[in-house]
Amino acid sequence: MESLPEAVLIRILAAIPAVELVLVCRLVCCQWKNLVDGAELWILKCQQEGLTTAESDAENWQNFYFLSKKKKNLIKNPCGEEDLEHWGEVENGGDGWKVEELPGDFGKEFPSEEVHKYFVTSYEWCKKAQVIDLRAEGYWEELMDTTQPKIMVRDWYAGRRDAGCLYELCVKLLSENEDVLAEYKSETVTIPQDNDGSWTE
Repeated sequence: MESLPEAVLIRILAAIPAVELVLVCRLVCCQWKNLVDGAELWILKCQQEGLTTAESDAENWQNFYFLSKKKKNLIKNPCGEEDLEHWGEVENGGDGWKVEELPGDFGKEFPSEEVHKYFVTSYEWCKKAQVIDLRAEGYWEELMDTTQPKIMVRDWYAGRRDAGCLYELCVKLLSENEDVLAEYKSETVTIPQDNDGSWTE
């Protein structure tokens, strides 16, 4: 291996899974550490896997690679396909939570054809929560502490056309000890009775 040209070694390393590169290969020797920490290897891995950036050059290609691979919805069962599976702290006001087929009796089709069901609340407050363990999802401590990848939270809501409702969203970023590091709470959205049943993101 020591006699291989660096360009050939980079091509060999690019065939190794990314997590193994960072956790194992960079510990082999100084040369491998420099290659794993350098941009050329990660540019090649990005090209091989079709990951592109709008910018001509990413600030850190290794981080760009990992964050691009992890761009996915981390919420489990977001649309109720598994009833209330994975949702905790469920509060069933009124008649409680239900899951209905879209568009429901008094609603409109959802903007995405991939979504077939949705959660329905009742005439009193209904709440549900989900905790997402970023480490379990593959975000290691150094990445979270130094790069601090952006966390985007989106939700869709709508009111029945024959009934008004209130909607709130609360998101908390917790430390390993479950201390609140950051918090977002929406204003209470009021949807009047006789609304058009449209979905809002």
